[in-house]
Amino acid sequence: MRARARGGDAVTFDFAPMVDVVLLLLIFFFLTSSLAPRDRSVPITLPGASTSVQQTSSLPVVSVDSAGKVFLNGQATTLTDLAGQLRPLLGASGGVVGLRADEKGQYGTVVGVMDEIRRAGGQKLALGTRAAP
Repeated sequence: MRARARGGDAVTFDFAPMVDVVLLLLIFFFLTSSLAPRDRSVPITLPGASTSVQQTSSLPVVSVDSAGKVFLNGQATTLTDLAGQLRPLLGASGGVVGLRADEKGQYGTVVGVMDEIRRAGGQKLALGTRAAP
């Protein structure tokens, strides 16, 4: 970009430093973003099981922490909003929903979550567990 100053000298604007700053910001945000899988973003202690299978990444995951808070794919939600938010995700998973609940959590909230999953059209539950020692 060139313009003429009042004295007749050409004024230039160099975009290279601005491009460098933008690239450094992009690198910063890529490195600081959460790379954890969405189902492990909620800190809960899963109950142990002697048999387990590996989870597929296409499942929507509902988590309930020890305080009874409900999360859908790592994002906080309410029990009343869960069915509406879950309904569009069920097509890709074939009606299967992952359910992760803290072993010291509130049983009533877990049952309420199961009701909302059923209301949304969920047909099968994949319960989250950890490998027992």
